[in-house]
Amino acid sequence: MSHQSVDLYSLVPTEQINDRTSEIDLLPTEAMLYQINDEDQRVALAVRQAVPQIARIVDRVVQAFNQGGHLYYVGAGTSGRLGVLDASECPPTYGVEPQLVQGVIAGGNIALTQAVEGAEDSAEQGRQAILDLNVTRHDVVIGISASGGAAYVVNAIQTAKEAGAFTGAISCHAGSALAQAADVAMIAEVGPEVIAGSTRMKAGTAQKLILNMITTGAMIAWGKTYRNLMVDVRPTNLKLQKRAVRLVSHLANISPSEAEKLLEQAHWQVKTAIIMHVKNVGYDETHALLNRHHGKLRAVLEAEDAG
Repeated sequence: MSHQSVDLYSLVPTEQINDRTSEIDLLPTEAMLYQINDEDQRVALAVRQAVPQIARIVDRVVQAFNQGGHLYYVGAGTSGRLGVLDASECPPTYGVEPQLVQGVIAGGNIALTQAVEGAEDSAEQGRQAILDLNVTRHDVVIGISASGGAAYVVNAIQTAKEAGAFTGAISCHAGSALAQAADVAMIAEVGPEVIAGSTRMKAGTAQKLILNMITTGAMIAWGKTYRNLMVDVRPTNLKLQKRAVRLVSHLANISPSEAEKLLEQAHWQVKTAIIMHVKNVGYDETHALLNRHHGKLRAVLEAEDAG
C-alpha cells in the first residue's frame, strides 16, 4: 500500500509553508522578532497593489451613504472581528449613527471573543445574515476572508448581490470563490504566513489596512473631516472632549476656555461651534449652512454666502 504525503506548497497561499521562516523555532528571541517584522514589511506593499480596487469601493460606499444606504462587513473568525472593530470605530470618530457601518461575524457576538466551531462553514447562516439585515440596492456589502473560501462569507456576498447591493471582497487569494463572487475584489497577496496558516498575522494586518482605507476614505469624501482633522468627533469621554476643545481652539483661533464655552453652546458639535464663531451666526443658522453644503465644513467656511 503506497502512502503519499500532503504537499503543503500546493495549498492556497494563506496555508502554504513560508521557506523564509522555516527555521524560526531555532532563533533567539530578538532574531525571531526581526524575522516576523521582515515579513510584516511586505504587507503594506501588497495592499498598495489593491488601491485601484479599494478606490472603487470607497466611491460606491460614499454613493451608498448619499442614498441613505449602509456599509456592511461580513466575515468569520479574525476577519469577522476586524470588520466589527472597524465598524465600531466609526461612530465615536466621525459622529455617525451605529447603523451606518455594521460588522457581521459568523457565529454571532460570542464569536468576537471565542471560536465558534463550524460557523464559517455554514452557507445557509451566511445567507440568513444578509436577509436579516434587509440589504437593498442602496447598500454596499463587503466579505472578508483571508483564504476567500469561507462558505458563510461567500454565500453572504452572493445573497447580497441577489438583493441588488454592490459587493466587495477583501482577501489574500485572487483565485478564491469570494474574489470571484464579488463585484470588486481587493486582493492583498501577502504570501505564506510566518507560522503556516496563522492568518491573524500578515493576512489580518492586510485586512485591517484595507478596512482603515475604506472607512477613512469614505468619511473624508463624505465631509466628516476638515483638512486631516476629525471635526465630527463625538466627545463621549474625557479624551474626546479634550480633543474637541483643541480642534475648536485651533480652527476658530480662540483660547481653550473660550472653545469649551462655545462647544457647550453648540451642544458639543465641533463643526457647529467653529461655524458659529467664524461666521458669527447662531446655532440654527449654522445647521442650515451645513445642510446647504452637504455637511462639509470647508465648503461652509469658504462660501461667500455663508457670512
